[in-house]
Amino acid sequence: MSDRYGTVVRRLGHQPWFAWLGRQAVPLDRAIQRRTGGRLTVIGRAGLPEMLLTTIGRKTGAERTVPLLYARDGERYIVIASNWGQPNHPAWSGNLRANPDATVTIAGRSTPVRAEQLTPTERERVWPAVVRVWPAYDTYAERAGRELRVFALTTRD
Repeated sequence: MSDRYGTVVRRLGHQPWFAWLGRQAVPLDRAIQRRTGGRLTVIGRAGLPEMLLTTIGRKTGAERTVPLLYARDGERYIVIASNWGQPNHPAWSGNLRANPDATVTIAGRSTPVRAEQLTPTERERVWPAVVRVWPAYDTYAERAGRELRVFALTTRD
């Protein structure tokens, strides 16, 4: 899709109303990705790298799947627990802290991964790549009033 559309979406990402709309679209995006094996997404037209992350619920033990943007760090996927700038951490990040084994699905291909929450030094190193993907993460961190958790997902054998 056009770079212009992606630029507009990235700019709008800083707006509180856009974050609200994004939170509302998560169930629809998850359903579309599941139905199409990850080949279609709600935000796919913007050229943003998106995955489905499946974790195990720390309280229920049930699989939980959420669509997320990601950045690459070599072979690792970097995901940000922004929760759209909300004051609380998203449930999936607590799930990864309790059980770091998860699955990512990108463009219909599922891969088992192991999550590691990054140290402050590593977080600072990857942050420029993260905000190149989604500049609004800086805005989300400020709006949330908390340090956003950052995880590296590494392929498991």
